Amino acid sequence: MRGQLSAEMLIMIVVVLAIVAIASVQLIGTAKETSSNINKHTERLNEITLEAIKAPAGGFCLDDNECEDGLNCDNYRCN
Repeated sequence: MRGQLSAEMLIMIVVVLAIVAIASVQLIGTAKETSSNINKHTERLNEITLEAIKAPAGGFCLDDNECEDGLNCDNYRCN
């Protein structure tokens, strides 16, 4: 009988689809967790980098945050 599926074949299809669904849910969860960790590390790296590249007295700046502590940005120079 061509074109007919046996009960065993239907059960196998359902099992395979269930396994694929479970695996995809696990992968999505792992991807979200990894994305969160990457964001945390990126934010921390940006903070460290901004602290490391603050301009000294006489250095170029656009605002006070770009100057070393205790200096102000005046006419694009840290004073």
